[in-house]
Amino acid sequence: MNPANYLFLSALLFTIGAAGVLLRRNAIVVFMCIELMLNAVNLAFVTFARMHANLDGQVFAFFTMVVAAAEVVVGLAIIMTIFRARRSTSVDDANLLKF
Repeated sequence: MNPANYLFLSALLFTIGAAGVLLRRNAIVVFMCIELMLNAVNLAFVTFARMHANLDGQVFAFFTMVVAAAEVVVGLAIIMTIFRARRSTSVDDANLLKF
């Protein structure tokens, strides 16, 4: 498959994720859209690494996935805390935790 197709797919996934972050109000959906954007960037890294015949992009994508796994744990813990306090996962309720 042509590398341009992978880059187009990466841009499409990133656009869908960015639209989800900007338009959705549910914290879990926003969190999934952020992860979608992160995976789109990883796809672009791997595509460029394949195009230039080196492993730098693949190694960087691997470390990004490791950091993303830690981000998922912390992010879901914060979302669960918001849900327990407010019985809602709306992003609008997140600022109410400071009181």
